[in-house]
Amino acid sequence: MAVLTSNAIFRTARCIVPAGVAALFAVGLCACSFDLGSFSLSDKEAAPKPQATPTAEISADNVSDAQGLAAQGQVLARSGKSAEAQAAFAKALAIDPYNLQALYGRGLVYQGEKQHAEAIADFSAAHGLSPQRADPLVARATSYLALDKVKEAAIDLDEAVQAEPNNAQAWSTRGLAYERLGDKAKAAASYSRAIAIRPRDDAARHGLARVGG
Repeated sequence: MAVLTSNAIFRTARCIVPAGVAALFAVGLCACSFDLGSFSLSDKEAAPKPQATPTAEISADNVSDAQGLAAQGQVLARSGKSAEAQAAFAKALAIDPYNLQALYGRGLVYQGEKQHAEAIADFSAAHGLSPQRADPLVARATSYLALDKVKEAAIDLDEAVQAEPNNAQAWSTRGLAYERLGDKAKAAASYSRAIAIRPRDDAARHGLARVGG
């Protein structure tokens, strides 16, 4: 199979976690935010089986069409048009099921609609195609936290901070996961690392204050 290129620089939107004990029982969901960039996949044969089936053999034109639809989906999602965004992402994935931009974007929209099982499936596919990126793991962990699957979230976030040690959102969300698990030492260390990277991270600052850091 020829090497295909898909545009996908992932940015997980900032999660606003309320101060106080209530933050231990609920996760503020990330708002959808997208940045476009280039990302190259060089080993599609090793990628997991996609969830969607392509409508035709994937060609350079197919990839270009899918990228255009994914970008359209991003614009629609930013405008709050979730249904239209989902339709654009679905079309993109029908053409090119390896389109990371569409998988991640659709996952964020699902997450915003509190359809966490669907979001987790898309983030899992995105992670399988880009294991070196932290953002799909952080996004999946956010949905796990919303479903009270805190141990699963912590596993994802451990992997995320190893993949991208300077990802402030990964450290901040990891702090929340370990706070909810009752591990104040790991929570404090994670929040502190997030603040060191992003000094104005209010969620991390509130979290560090809660765990006594």
